[in-house]
Amino acid sequence: MLLVVTLIGLFVTFWLAWILFFTGDDPAWIMASTAVSLMTTTFLLTVRFYGLSPAWAFTLPVAALFYGYATCVSAVRYWLGRGGQWKGRTQAPRED
Repeated sequence: MLLVVTLIGLFVTFWLAWILFFTGDDPAWIMASTAVSLMTTTFLLTVRFYGLSPAWAFTLPVAALFYGYATCVSAVRYWLGRGGQWKGRTQAPRED
């Protein structure tokens, strides 16, 4: 259940605003454009701190998509009893 809530939260926070920005009517578009502007501007500060091109600020939804994928993979590995795997090592496998 927590996994589903996390994925829904990621979708609403990072993707729904962009979808409504391109497809929404007046009330939805105004709120979506505000959310997209704030999201992009905030991430732009991080991008500039690391000396990257400002175009990278628009990749935040892609990062959210990757984070959602990594969350799903981690949950599946936990349910299968494998634990966290990194560099061929397993940490904290589930004990039956």
